[in-house]
Amino acid sequence: MSKHPKNSSLIEKIATFIVDKRNLVFFLYAIALIVCVFTRSLVQVSNDLTDFLPSDTETRRGISVMSDELKTYGTARVMVSHVTYETAQELSEQLRNVDMVSSVVFDGTEDHYKGAEALFDINFRGEDSDPAVKEAMDNVRSLLEPYDTYIDTSINVSLEDTLNSEMSVIFMIAVIIIIFVLVLTSRSYAEIPVLLITFGAAALLNMGTNYWYGEISFVSNSVAVLLQLALAIDYAIIFLHRFTEEQTRYDDREACIAALTHAIPAISASSLTTVSGLLAMTFMQFRIGFDMGIVLIKAILFSMLSVFTLMPGLLMLFSRAISRTRHKDFIPKIDGWGRFVVKTRKIGVPLFTVCLVAGFILCSRCPYVYSYSSIESSRRNEAQIAQDRIEETFGVRNVMAMVVPRGDYESERQLLARLSQYSEVNSAMGLANVEALDGYTLTDSLTPREFSEMTDMDYETIALLYAAYAVHDEDYGKILGSLDSYRVPLMDMFFFLCEQKKDGVVTLDDEMSEQLDAMYDQLTFARDQMQGEHYSRMIIDLNLPLEGEETFAFLKTIHQEAERYYDPGQVFLVGESTSACDLAASFSTDNIMISVLSVIFVVMVLLFTFQSVGLPVLLILVIQGSIWINFSYFTVTKTPIFFMAYLIGVAIQRGANIDYAIVISSRYADMKKLMPPKEAAREALNLAFPTVFTSGAILSSATFLVSVISTEPSIVSMCSCLCRGTLISVFLVMFVLPQFLLLGDALVQKTKFQINLKKPAQIRSEKGRVYVDGHIRGTVSGYVDAYIHGTIEGGVTGTLGSGSMETEKEAGKHEET
Repeated sequence: MSKHPKNSSLIEKIATFIVDKRNLVFFLYAIALIVCVFTRSLVQVSNDLTDFLPSDTETRRGISVMSDELKTYGTARVMVSHVTYETAQELSEQLRNVDMVSSVVFDGTEDHYKGAEALFDINFRGEDSDPAVKEAMDNVRSLLEPYDTYIDTSINVSLEDTLNSEMSVIFMIAVIIIIFVLVLTSRSYAEIPVLLITFGAAALLNMGTNYWYGEISFVSNSVAVLLQLALAIDYAIIFLHRFTEEQTRYDDREACIAALTHAIPAISASSLTTVSGLLAMTFMQFRIGFDMGIVLIKAILFSMLSVFTLMPGLLMLFSRAISRTRHKDFIPKIDGWGRFVVKTRKIGVPLFTVCLVAGFILCSRCPYVYSYSSIESSRRNEAQIAQDRIEETFGVRNVMAMVVPRGDYESERQLLARLSQYSEVNSAMGLANVEALDGYTLTDSLTPREFSEMTDMDYETIALLYAAYAVHDEDYGKILGSLDSYRVPLMDMFFFLCEQKKDGVVTLDDEMSEQLDAMYDQLTFARDQMQGEHYSRMIIDLNLPLEGEETFAFLKTIHQEAERYYDPGQVFLVGESTSACDLAASFSTDNIMISVLSVIFVVMVLLFTFQSVGLPVLLILVIQGSIWINFSYFTVTKTPIFFMAYLIGVAIQRGANIDYAIVISSRYADMKKLMPPKEAAREALNLAFPTVFTSGAILSSATFLVSVISTEPSIVSMCSCLCRGTLISVFLVMFVLPQFLLLGDALVQKTKFQINLKKPAQIRSEKGRVYVDGHIRGTVSGYVDAYIHGTIEGGVTGTLGSGSMETEKEAGKHEET
């Protein structure tokens, strides 16, 4: 067997070290993988997309205020079907008696009873995460178990658990499909375990190191593994095919070193287009793009690392098995398709141009939606089915919170009154309009006489209580003139009275003490949810859609009303409608950012790779055309598309699918040096088809599985776009791109430029007397792959890996010099 020259390049030295120290590499991987098995559990997953809103948006700021200052107690909407009104009333009483249930809203109006359907709005005395509330929710389910019940709540409902269960099924099916595809495109059955082990290690490394980020989104946590496999499987296949080629010339060790030496720069260059598309995602204002971008970029890097370091050792380990289990090629030649593509080039390109223009126009009219509830999946889980049934029967609730500075009860009362007058508002509730006793609201200011009459307490006692309150608040000036005119908000006085009773300052009879304790519990429950240290919260129930021009316009009206009493920057609206409004506002910027940056990044990679201005333009036209045609689907079918699916789908489709175009273009450029352009185009399709088929089949099948099995609408929307986009891209690069390359050959040649960088191997074709001193692979009146020092008479066509090759004419010039 041939040996490599002593003067090895840096990459070859690295490759030699990796191959020779493979046992050390195995040991290091074993330690890293064991660590990652444990660190996977440290990864925090956010199930709320609002966590990734820009920090300066109204929704995000409002959520931060409410999280810091206010409590949000658990709620549930429960619909019981096929019951009489009397039975529903009995159930409402039973539900009120469940421990930790604070209230059950049920009345005879159509808001709560329609036909034979009863709707109960249940409020709990604690937050969703409270174990006692979770137990209460379980008791509610047990109580209603004999009935046909639909429960819409976030208590004891784990999106993460649901997704993990679904993705486990998806992953098992995906592995079966991937193994089938790999068997079709492999050259040996023993290659399959090498590929699976390499990918499994890369996937586990990526999952285990996600804890570096502290917290990732449920979207990234769910689909990163499948996308990593689909986007990076090419790297392992490129290296594997190179290794099997080198095995025909070298022993296993030398073949592995040679394959790795060639694969490191080739795979690194190939990954740049994928990474560039993912990198563009990180610039999105909606930080879900940044989250997915960094997780997937890390996934690509770990995939390359596993191919470069772990896979060489695995190939050495399985080399004999690979040799013994070789099989015939299952992927057929596509000569017929190649001839058809070449013959129809003058029809295909004009037709594609028409589709390109139409796709651009239709894509620009996509019906985007921004509300999470506006998207659906083909499958629905139990919680989603319950929500759908309740909304079908009783309508969609559009409830939002308005957060305003605390303290000015009169402004709150007036604002709530003004909002309640609008026909778009079903109700507007806050502490300032919640009735307490005798027609007084919680925030009404009462004199000692009024408070005494309302509570039936002795006036002298109440007068002393008011005086003590003034002293406590250092409000001496207001009681110096006349205590009788001193007013205190009802809620504040109740809390002060309870504190004095607790401290033994005020003594009450048993009946009054019992009433006061009950009132204290209700007031505490209300205050915790509606009033914080610096802000108060109001609840507004709208009869408008969750999103749309009318809804967004009314949000501005609410702000205009609020700004009558508060400074503009002090009022925050929080709800699904406001979140949709914020996302709609950032979408146009993110859309431009993703499109421009991903194109720029990809073009830069292509310019460097092909050293031509024209060729990147042709490739971008084909891939961009596939994107426009893909998203035209939503305009034609009038199907709404979640904006996130569009942004992320575009970035991944452009970054991943451009690889298919690069493979064919590179093959065509190489073949054109050996044969006429038409034959080169046909041969390029033949050579590129297994690679394109493998990658395209895996990416499309993986995303298809997610789109039909998952119940998470945002993930389904994104993956269905990627599946359809991949299939369109594969067709276009296998049909339109070769035609572009043939018809645009003059443009490519005229726009070529030279970068003075030494390439590892270039195809040269020389005739006559040729002096060779180095490693040459190619044909020398027959095929040769050897180190040659001598003169060749005839012709040489091949790649010069090292050394020099000169024609007789070139050598003569050197001698004259």
